[in-house]
Amino acid sequence: MILYLHGFRSSPRSFKAELLGQALARRGLAHAWVCPQLPASPARAFELANHLIEQACARNNLDTSRDLVVIGSSLGGYYAACLAERWACRAVLLNPVVYAARDLATQVGEHTHFHSDEPFHFLPAYVDELAEMAVGKPAHPERYFLIAAKGDELLDWREMVDWYAGCQQRVLHGSDHGLSDFEHLIPEVLDFALAPGH
Repeated sequence: MILYLHGFRSSPRSFKAELLGQALARRGLAHAWVCPQLPASPARAFELANHLIEQACARNNLDTSRDLVVIGSSLGGYYAACLAERWACRAVLLNPVVYAARDLATQVGEHTHFHSDEPFHFLPAYVDELAEMAVGKPAHPERYFLIAAKGDELLDWREMVDWYAGCQQRVLHGSDHGLSDFEHLIPEVLDFALAPGH
């Protein structure tokens, strides 16, 4: 199972999600791809992700350390790291939020989704939810692959590199928060996600 978690204001229609889904389909792995629309509430988003993993474990007898990879972008990268610690699975983090409660505190208020213009409220309580789900630095760095862009206009790539020290890392000298050049990174992402022997 490859579970993709999109970022703040994003959706399963993000171009990174769509490119990855298409790449897996070309490899005959469309059945392994799961990419839900996450609720605005971090606690509910985390609950949904855990429920999907639990369902897959029950249905397919998954060994999460071997058969589960969580890929997360931005805020989804924060969720992915929390899930990786809980499920002892691998994670690919794409410009992940590191200090979520701090960074998302500035986003309290009304927003629209990028792909639908549908409004939603990011409530002050959601900042508390982010703080409550926080985990420490990776207990098993070998399970993580970080992609961090120096050109990220929203988050500090140095915080990512520091937090995920010891993990496999790909630091891009340009690019941007959305990783507009993501198409070229897909082979590396899938090499890590699909590597046998984990």
